[in-house]
Amino acid sequence: MTAYIIRRLFYGVAVLIGVNLLTFVLFFAVNTPDDMARLAIGGQRVSADAVEKWKADRGYDKPLFYNTAASGMGTVTNTIFYERSVPLLRFDFGFSDAGRDIGYEIRQRMGPSLALALPSFFLGLIASVAFALLLVFFRATRLDFVGVVLCVVMLSISGLFYIIAGQWLFAKVLRWVPYSGYLDGIDSLRFLVLPVLVAVISGLGSEARFYRTLFLEEIGKDYVRTARAKGLSERIVLFRHVLRNASLPILTGTVSAIPLLFMGSLIAESFFGIPGLGSYTIDAINAQDFSIVRAMVFLGSALYIAGLLLADISYTLVDPRVRFE
Repeated sequence: MTAYIIRRLFYGVAVLIGVNLLTFVLFFAVNTPDDMARLAIGGQRVSADAVEKWKADRGYDKPLFYNTAASGMGTVTNTIFYERSVPLLRFDFGFSDAGRDIGYEIRQRMGPSLALALPSFFLGLIASVAFALLLVFFRATRLDFVGVVLCVVMLSISGLFYIIAGQWLFAKVLRWVPYSGYLDGIDSLRFLVLPVLVAVISGLGSEARFYRTLFLEEIGKDYVRTARAKGLSERIVLFRHVLRNASLPILTGTVSAIPLLFMGSLIAESFFGIPGLGSYTIDAINAQDFSIVRAMVFLGSALYIAGLLLADISYTLVDPRVRFE
């Protein structure tokens, strides 16, 4: 197990290096430092001297990968890639093109992102599992059919529709919650109720349909027939046996997704005005701030790899029969 974890960590480092390099290449394939300077300064009619000064102040006046004007190690170290992207490998996010500390911004915005993501994730998981169990309990009935149709309809609707409809109904018509915004402390609850509700409802269709399929697969196995033959009720069979044996894929999927909760929601945070990491990333993309974009892509990749590693470890904890050689 230890050897497996070490091997996966080495693979993770290799993936992070590849993601870092690919992000750098893709960004500068569609943007040049001159384009970034003109956008930051405010238009295409800026002087060449202003563009050069902006590039020099932020280190974008150097070559991308190889500096022929330097000597020795300076040919590699005195480049944009080495100065702006290599420090990410030690989680040094540096400063944005606007001069702000990216690490400080991430720490400040992580709280609002988690305040939205954690209740949305766990309430959505509970609601989806409960709805799926209800459909399985009444399987092959009209209620099951209506529930499956409802799941297909819900997963076919864009998440953006749920956001707009929720804001229209609960904020404009009923006036139960504000349209958008965020406050620290206990005051944040009234701003989080609507986005959490929208997140739970928008994900209910796809997740409940998946869990229903999972439970139906378990309910046809031999141990379930044996439990029924012993005279156990359908409710006990469903909750004590089927749910317990289906907990492995549910748990591993849950564990792998937990690290990604730190990244927040790109669309929800932007529409509801929550100052989290999701809206931070969207703002950086709109402003073409390469420093923030590559930092958030790198952080997301690292969290995704951590989630996969945690999922693999959870396999051995939940099911002792699973071993990694």
